[in-house]
Amino acid sequence: MLENVPIRPSFPASDLERAKRWYSEKLGLDPVRELDYGDVEYQTGGVRFLIYQTELAGTNEATAASFVVDDFDEVIASLRTSGVLFEDVDFGEFGATIDGVIESPDGSNKSAWFKDSEGNILSLTTNG
Repeated sequence: MLENVPIRPSFPASDLERAKRWYSEKLGLDPVRELDYGDVEYQTGGVRFLIYQTELAGTNEATAASFVVDDFDEVIASLRTSGVLFEDVDFGEFGATIDGVIESPDGSNKSAWFKDSEGNILSLTTNG
């Protein structure tokens, strides 16, 4: 029933103007559309996502979305230069991040997690 329907992630924000600044300054993204009731849409990699105003922002403690990139090291370096801070995460027997990055044993996959200005957890990962 839904296998051919696009999905649109939605991220909560307690302060839309702060969120817009963060996505612009840290990720280099600008809204592609501002909706009549104040929400904003962005687009990356052909996928649109929504940021909407709510007092519940920052309450999710799980990854909300992942950016899948080919040149992980270049992108993470660029994000760090923009002031993005990567989280230290411990996955128990599966390992922990080192300097914010976790790698598969063979080095073919890398992932890192960071929070946006509203506390939403995003990740950067390789396409492995």
